Amino acid sequence: MQSPVILDIAGTELSRADRRRLAHPLVGGLILFSRNWRNREQLLRLCLDIKAIRADLLICVDHEGGRVQRFRSDGMTHLPPMRALGEMWLEGAGPMQAIRAATACGFVLASELRSCGVDFSFCPVLDLDHGKSSAIGDRAFARDPRVVGLLAHSLTHGLLRAGMANCGKHFPGHGYACADSHTEIPVDRRSLKTILAEDAAPYGWLSMSLAAVMPAHVVYPRVDQRPAGFSQKWLEQILRGQLRFQGAIFSDDLAMAGARTMDGRMVSFCDAALAALVAGCDMILLCNQSVAATGDDHGALDDLLRELKQALRRGKWSASQASDERRRSLLPRTAAHPWDELMLRPEYIQALDLIP
Repeated sequence: MQSPVILDIAGTELSRADRRRLAHPLVGGLILFSRNWRNREQLLRLCLDIKAIRADLLICVDHEGGRVQRFRSDGMTHLPPMRALGEMWLEGAGPMQAIRAATACGFVLASELRSCGVDFSFCPVLDLDHGKSSAIGDRAFARDPRVVGLLAHSLTHGLLRAGMANCGKHFPGHGYACADSHTEIPVDRRSLKTILAEDAAPYGWLSMSLAAVMPAHVVYPRVDQRPAGFSQKWLEQILRGQLRFQGAIFSDDLAMAGARTMDGRMVSFCDAALAALVAGCDMILLCNQSVAATGDDHGALDDLLRELKQALRRGKWSASQASDERRRSLLPRTAAHPWDELMLRPEYIQALDLIP
């Protein structure tokens, strides 16, 4: 059975409604936010409670460094924005020191998250810094795709050393479009040839190193009228076919404005989810819907699960065993080091010294 839905919870512990939804066969994991954090002990207890419901649930977070880092207190290392690593390469200590720093960032990021029970972080950002996108900005390593590719590869190596998979985002590139897909629909009018030669180039170079990819809620009208995350041409023909990517594909958050307008009209969460699944996504994210709910009434989340189940029965989408295997492949395969033990490990101490 495929379990494609990644959802959220409202607080620092599981409610009765959270437990009911996490046990649903269509749910494959959840994404954590700053509101789910009080301290390391609380987060570890929360993650253990989640795993007690289903050991295969993938516990995710957006924890990149810089302004996108959900957990910042109680000893968690403040990681730099990825632009700082690109600046090391281009203006400071040079390429080799930047590569070492990127590896160290990945190792520290993954080691600390895993010691708190988190399985997976949506990183690295592979977007190019064209100086256009406020949504990306200093989250990008650099403008040069070669620098982005090498630093991202180094960061993923650090993640892997700590037992964590990776997710390149936002395919084929969000850095050129000015609009923020959280609030409107960005459009990139460049040709496919230009996009593949520049912004999408790191995906081809890293296709054997990336465990997962998240497509952009951006429309590239010279390729397809639908955003990349809802486009079979982008996901099946280009990402999987041309670039030969074999890993998991996550949709970006379906609650974002860039995901809710399709073919010129607003669509429901279920319609957006179905479009993403049919286009080639293995997993779909629906975020920040639990915070508006009260008691057992988590409207949008429960509606999505009910409507997806009905759509499956009616043949509007087909469950894929291969998709679920790709999801499960992102789960850590080694035991995490407890925090106090991690603090004494020589490789962790060395990595801290390398972070700018």
